[in-house]
Amino acid sequence: MIDTAVSGVLVLDRDQTRAALPPDALLAAVRTALIAVSRGETSAPPRVAARSSHGLLGAMPGYVPRLGLAAKLVTVFSAVTTGGHGAHRGIVAYFDEENGRPLAVMDAETITALRTAATATAAMTALARADARHIAVIGTGTQARAQIDLVAAMDSARLLVGARDRAAAERLAARVPAARACGIEEAVRQADVVFCCTSSREPVLRRSWLGGGAHLSSVGGSDGPEFGDDTLRASALFVEWRGAVTEPPPAGAWELQGIDPGAARLIGAVLDGSDQGRGSAEELTLFKSTGHAALDVAAASVAYRVARERGLGFTVDL
Repeated sequence: MIDTAVSGVLVLDRDQTRAALPPDALLAAVRTALIAVSRGETSAPPRVAARSSHGLLGAMPGYVPRLGLAAKLVTVFSAVTTGGHGAHRGIVAYFDEENGRPLAVMDAETITALRTAATATAAMTALARADARHIAVIGTGTQARAQIDLVAAMDSARLLVGARDRAAAERLAARVPAARACGIEEAVRQADVVFCCTSSREPVLRRSWLGGGAHLSSVGGSDGPEFGDDTLRASALFVEWRGAVTEPPPAGAWELQGIDPGAARLIGAVLDGSDQGRGSAEELTLFKSTGHAALDVAAASVAYRVARERGLGFTVDL
């Protein structure tokens, strides 16, 4: 419940936004949003973007009952960081769903990275085999770091960090006790669960590297496919929303253009029990994330509530 007595717009910088997103609360809100999407309860038009010669500016407004109303303005530019990785920079604005009053502005890159990692983790818990232990994270950028931090909280997980840049993979692996850095193929071949978190414009893995019963999550690939057609054909496919198949990029997924929309199942339906999810221990499951405004709403609702509770940020009059 939003405290209507609080005035002003709360502003959270990057560190404050991160501090206001505890994993358990974020995972719970993301699950609520995904289920709401699968039930048709949300309002979130497909993402639109203005493109420059170096990147794009995307706009993502959304509404989720009981979580609220928010809009994200975010730029996606390739190779703009020191390490040569792409970046998602911008702001998320959170509003009172009853009277439309702006309540908060927060860091979009943090919101995007953490809600995406939480979404992929929720999908993994719903689709991976119960005995899955070896988890590979492919990539070394912001999204890979966010996913590694969530995986590290899983006591029984054994983490592999796979990348073309071995030194970068070793730096990331050093964040987690007992994690190991290796090449991409080695990481995928040993994993029960694979998180692809790259800005690659071409597939980073092959179907033949994935073991029987593996679960693959692809959350990157804003500018091209992270996996090939052979992997798609061999997998039971799950998505956040139907538009992942029916909408062109950047709203839809590069990898899913032209496929039968009926082949894609909603992960929210698995989370609420109306879809059984994995069909057998040997089935290859694939979760393709394109991002969805409902997930930004979920994260923003948590960040606003927790920040108010903990006294984070500062207020301005707008």
